[in-house]
Amino acid sequence: MNAEPDHKPSGLPPALGAYLIWGFLPLYLLLVKVVPPFEFVAWRIIWTLPVCLLIVWFRRQWPELRDALGNPKVMRVLLASAILVAINWFVYVWAIQNGEVYAASLGYYINPLVNVLLGTVLLSEKLSRLQWIAVAIASAGVAVLATGALTTLWISLTLAISFGTYGLLRKQVPVGSLPGLTIESAILLLPSAGIATWYAASPAGSSFDDSLGLSLAIVLGGVLTAVPLLLFAIAARRMDYSTLGFTQFLAPSIVFVLGLTVFEKPLHQAEIISFALIWTALAIFVWDLLAKRRAGVFSTHVEAAPARSPTRPPTE
Repeated sequence: MNAEPDHKPSGLPPALGAYLIWGFLPLYLLLVKVVPPFEFVAWRIIWTLPVCLLIVWFRRQWPELRDALGNPKVMRVLLASAILVAINWFVYVWAIQNGEVYAASLGYYINPLVNVLLGTVLLSEKLSRLQWIAVAIASAGVAVLATGALTTLWISLTLAISFGTYGLLRKQVPVGSLPGLTIESAILLLPSAGIATWYAASPAGSSFDDSLGLSLAIVLGGVLTAVPLLLFAIAARRMDYSTLGFTQFLAPSIVFVLGLTVFEKPLHQAEIISFALIWTALAIFVWDLLAKRRAGVFSTHVEAAPARSPTRPPTE
C-alpha cells in the first residue's frame, strides 16, 4: 500500500500577501500624509498593540508571551529591537511623505545584503565566491549613490542597517514574531502616548480627531503593521530560505514602480546606475542560492538511489 503523500500547506500565498502589503504601503501613507511623521509613528505603535493582542489571543500564544516577559535577557534584546524598529518606521514614513520613494526602495534592496554581511561577521556564516561578488557589486552601487545622491544615501543606509540589525537581534531571542512585536509595541507605548499627547496639546492639535476619515486611516496603520508581519511569520515556517529570499524583493520592486508611476519621481543618473548594480548583485546572489538548492536536491537523490551490482548491467 502506497504511503499517502504529505500535503503541507504552501508558504507562498502568505509570503506574497505580506510583501504585497509592504510594497503598496506607500499608497496608504498618501492617505495620512498630513500627519507629521513622529505623530503618525506614535499612533501606529499605539494601534498596533491592540491588534497584536487580539491575534495573540486568537492564536493562543499567551504562554509564549508570558515566558518572554519573564526573561530579563529577552526583554533587554526586545528593548533594543523596539528602538531599532521605531527608527526604521520613522525614517520610512518620513522618506515616503517627503517624496524620497527611490531612497526607501533602495534601502530594502540593500537590506538582504546587509543581513549577509552581519551573518558573516557576527554569526560566522560562510559566503560562496559568487555571493562575495554580489556583495562587492552591491557595495559599488552604494558607492555610486554616495557620490551622486549623497543627500538621500542616509535614508537607504538607515533603513537597511536598522532593519538588518533588528532581524539579527530577533534571531538571537527565543520568541516568535508576533509575541515579539507585541512586547516591542508595549515597550514603545508610553513614549508613543507621550508624543501623541504633545501633539494634541500643540496649537495644531491632534491629527487623530481631525476628521473621521483620517482617524480611521490612522487606526488602519495598526492592522497594516501586524497583519503582514503575521503572514511573514507563517511563510517563514513553511518556505525554504532561497524561495523566501527571492520573494523578499517583491516589496521594494513595487515601491520602485510606484515611484515611477504614482509619485512621478524622475530617476537621476546616480540612482539608475545604483539600482542597476543592486539588481545585478541580487540576481547573482539569488542565482547562487537556487543553484545550491538544485545541487542539494540532486545529491540527495543520488545518495538515496539503490546501489547497482557491479557484476550485472542495469535493467530498464
